Amino acid sequence: MRIGVIGATGTIGSRVVAEALARGHDIRAFGRDTTGTAAAETRENITWTSLDVLDPEGIAAVLPGLDVLISAFQPGNAARDLADTIERSIADAGVYATAARALLKALETHPRTRLIVIGGAGSLESEPGVVLADAEERLHETLDSVGLPRAYAAAVRGHRDALNVLRTSNRRWTYFSPAEDIAPGERTGRFRIGEDQPVRDAEGRSRVSAEDAAVALVDEAELPRFVQRRFTIGY
Repeated sequence: MRIGVIGATGTIGSRVVAEALARGHDIRAFGRDTTGTAAAETRENITWTSLDVLDPEGIAAVLPGLDVLISAFQPGNAARDLADTIERSIADAGVYATAARALLKALETHPRTRLIVIGGAGSLESEPGVVLADAEERLHETLDSVGLPRAYAAAVRGHRDALNVLRTSNRRWTYFSPAEDIAPGERTGRFRIGEDQPVRDAEGRSRVSAEDAAVALVDEAELPRFVQRRFTIGY
């Protein structure tokens, strides 16, 4: 397959690239400025291109030939400076919905291309019918437990808004909500899949490694199960 990855240098995006390359796919990796990354690249079957995820015309221009476009967009680069990404996400929480609209606009000229958007866990239900992003006390508890400032609630709601934008579209989109606690770790290939509620372990924790998130995302790229739907994973 030919897979495009927006945010290909980020925490999850870089692992999606590595996982897809390991499975023999051709990758078009996108970022704000990929000049230095492209010059340093030594792997085969990958090309780097600079791209503005908020520019629908620019996105549409790179879609020809792609089977799937995976967006791991985050303001800043969480893999290099998580604090900066958190600050930017809080300052402009509406950027996630703006990016979703730009992606959908680009797909109008390439409706057969599938889109997978990596979002947040805050749009998951804390209990049946209650979205975590709308349950302020529970949301604050969750942010505290994973070491994020409570002001990050604005970004959590921004991710929820992006999902709602996608839900108005008839394009071939999929939304991925990672576990509440996601960080670099081990690739086990062993996790459970859910839809609208977090997948929790025996201790009640919603957690997964970024490596296993990449496994799930490339699985979905290869064999789509959640077109026009959201899914999540956890241990």
